[in-house]
Amino acid sequence: MPDPKQAWAFLEESELVAGADEVQAAVRRLASEIEQRLAATYPMVLAVMGGAVVFAGQLLPQLRFPLDFDYIHASRYGAATRGAGVDWKVSPPGLVKGRAVLVLDDILDHGETMSVIRDRLFELGAAEFYCAVLVEKTLGIKKPISADFVGLRIPDRFVFGCGMDAKGFWRNLPEIRAMKE
Repeated sequence: MPDPKQAWAFLEESELVAGADEVQAAVRRLASEIEQRLAATYPMVLAVMGGAVVFAGQLLPQLRFPLDFDYIHASRYGAATRGAGVDWKVSPPGLVKGRAVLVLDDILDHGETMSVIRDRLFELGAAEFYCAVLVEKTLGIKKPISADFVGLRIPDRFVFGCGMDAKGFWRNLPEIRAMKE
């Protein structure tokens, strides 16, 4: 059973990286950028569960064009804070064939998970691939994939809130926080 005391301790040992107003402004900007680029394509939009649920819930109502929506569940982290192999809990739908596909995710860290997702979508026949992330970590290394749409760029820190979790806690925060250094 989860320990609420541990969750509160985690929160107390963190500091603000981006406030709720800054996050909302980034989401509004992303919606505008995505609309300008994809409005005419009638895209399939896929949210990567569970991290993208908050981001998708904020972004989708601001996209003023027709789209299809579904989700995938590919994870590298689980309850850990370091990556491992990709675990497909829900694979992409076959409806991506011949479509422009926009994948929404909470964070682009090293890019391995999004790279695997992109490759799988092209294997299934997607015509175009785009990804939008709420947060991208600036790591100073070459990543296997670049996000087409980025809400906020942050330093290489362990962050949580806005769909990103801290050992399973605090996905529900409206702001982005990081562990104190």
